[in-house]
Amino acid sequence: MNERTRSATLGQTGAASREIDSDARRVLRNTWNLLALTLLFSAGTALLSMANNWPHPGIVVTLIGYFGLLFLTMYLRNSVWGLFSVFALTGFMGLTLGPIISMYMGAFSNGHQLVITAMGATGVAFVGLSAFAMTTKKDFSFMGSFLFAGILVAFLAGLASIFFNLSALGLVVSAMFSVLMCGLIVYQTQQIVQGGERNYIMATVTLFVSIYNLFTSLLHLLGFFFGED
Repeated sequence: MNERTRSATLGQTGAASREIDSDARRVLRNTWNLLALTLLFSAGTALLSMANNWPHPGIVVTLIGYFGLLFLTMYLRNSVWGLFSVFALTGFMGLTLGPIISMYMGAFSNGHQLVITAMGATGVAFVGLSAFAMTTKKDFSFMGSFLFAGILVAFLAGLASIFFNLSALGLVVSAMFSVLMCGLIVYQTQQIVQGGERNYIMATVTLFVSIYNLFTSLLHLLGFFFGED
């Protein structure tokens, strides 16, 4: 095989490696459709809590509700009831998000701009990272264990910042979560594309949680650095 033929063969192999098979396309399509619906539903529950001025349920109730509904969704992920649990989970997260948004809009004169900026940055990051994960030849499957460990550390540090009122640690946690959630979006999207994730319900939950945490983390950082009293 001459050099030209070898280069052509390698080029064809590389092009083929970027192709998404039919099963992956189906999972990706179902995931994005369900993700769009859950985001709309969560936005609706957030607006509902804001319109009624409902208070934040508190960290304990939030954690119980989140992990309870998360484990329920994992248990029901292979049945149609899993769809109902996904909407219950994302709707609950929307209810907890509404008071947070209201707090920022009430605490800062430019609160609306902060919320819109955080929302826009989250959307741009998700679209850009998803496109990157679908087109890059680099394999990010090795990131799974690192992301799990990083999220666990950031989660525990976040609890410490809340219970001990450590504002500086809270900023560090928000920065950590911003980076980790970007990595999780790339990792989860590539898992779907490469066939490592075949359950679109769990893929939706992972991406939704990534978007939720990325948005709240960016909002926290923007509020601290650019919030105007």
